[in-house]
Amino acid sequence: MQSIFGQGTWNEIYEHLSVCTQCPLSQSRHLPVMGRGSRQADIMLIAEAPGAQEDQQGVPFVGRSGEVLDRLLLECGLGREDLYITNIIKCHSPGNRDPNEEEKKACFPYLKYETYLLKPEIIVCLGRVAAQRIIAPDFKISRQHGTWTHRKNCALTATYHPSAILHDPSKYELVKEDFLEIVKKCSLSYAARWKR
Repeated sequence: MQSIFGQGTWNEIYEHLSVCTQCPLSQSRHLPVMGRGSRQADIMLIAEAPGAQEDQQGVPFVGRSGEVLDRLLLECGLGREDLYITNIIKCHSPGNRDPNEEEKKACFPYLKYETYLLKPEIIVCLGRVAAQRIIAPDFKISRQHGTWTHRKNCALTATYHPSAILHDPSKYELVKEDFLEIVKKCSLSYAARWKR
């Protein structure tokens, strides 16, 4: 697939992102945050934008939300090495505000090519903003978390962002249940492939 990234290889995307100035966030960021994890993963996690600690390190989910995510993954039998984790927006938004439409539009090609190269079987949106951009503009995380949509050989779902658990620890078990269903769906996918 030809793109603004040349052939659209992982290295070309990283190189392009490191010098990106497509939106005003490039002026305030410390480091852009490209996705990380297995480039052969069947599960892709998509959140809205990096936080302040991610901005400093250039790695997704390294702060307190990352600690919550790591605990959830561990309790569900997964690790970061089993997934690919990324954000819609690659630069930190000042004050952790929701990204605006200009910023989402400027960053969307990065997410598009990450998805194209990875070809995940399951996409998990972490939080309302990601779910509304990826699944449906009117997605209600409180009512629709854990539900599934299918598109182009890919199953999509959403759950609360780990930061929501930091604000309301009672959501932990809900999110854990969502992740256990994700693991089950991935296991069924593996079984179906082996039968072919």
